Amino acid sequence: MGKPHPMALRERVVAFVEEGHTHRAAAARFRVSVKFVNDMIILKRETGGLKPRPQGNCGGHGKLGRLQDWIRARMDGRPDLTLDDLVLAIADAHQLTVHRVSVWRALRSLGLTHKKRPASRRAKAA
Repeated sequence: MGKPHPMALRERVVAFVEEGHTHRAAAARFRVSVKFVNDMIILKRETGGLKPRPQGNCGGHGKLGRLQDWIRARMDGRPDLTLDDLVLAIADAHQLTVHRVSVWRALRSLGLTHKKRPASRRAKAA
């Protein structure tokens, strides 16, 4: 995701339009798109300022965001659960339909794993 345009540019574009120039003229003068000019005028009208809005997903959102503690407790209690087992457990306990990839991403964000490794054999001392 790109960075927002600088505040100075935003202010100059809006001031130019408020002087009576068209959005297309402002876009040509400041070498930005007409959509950017339109968005800045709308932002100024709605919020009274030109501060950029937050970009992207800030994390913790989605169906499983509120279930992270539950998932961690479930994996601590039964570390042998598979992704499919967790999908079924979430459906039973919380009436949520989620895809196994979503559960995998939640486990990864918690630093947990879904892979089940067999216990390794220790080498015997001679």
